[in-house]
Amino acid sequence: MKHASEKILRSHLPLLTKLSAISKLNEKKLGVYYRKSHAFLHFHEEEGKLYADVRLDGTNFDRLAADSKMEQKSLLNNICQVLK
Repeated sequence: MKHASEKILRSHLPLLTKLSAISKLNEKKLGVYYRKSHAFLHFHEEEGKLYADVRLDGTNFDRLAADSKMEQKSLLNNICQVLK
């Protein structure tokens, strides 16, 4: 699965805007977020769909679907729970 292209990331700009508003995350480049000095979240695409790799446990990346509004809401909820 390849990293998400700028085109697909820009088509999901509302999600990226919400992620950028989370104070504990630092966007290093479009769609790549760090927590403190550690990579926390980045995106992949497959067959035109967006997936997030996120370190919910602080160590390993989990891949979550992030294409639909419902999937994005779930992703944001998971991230907010971890960053409490």
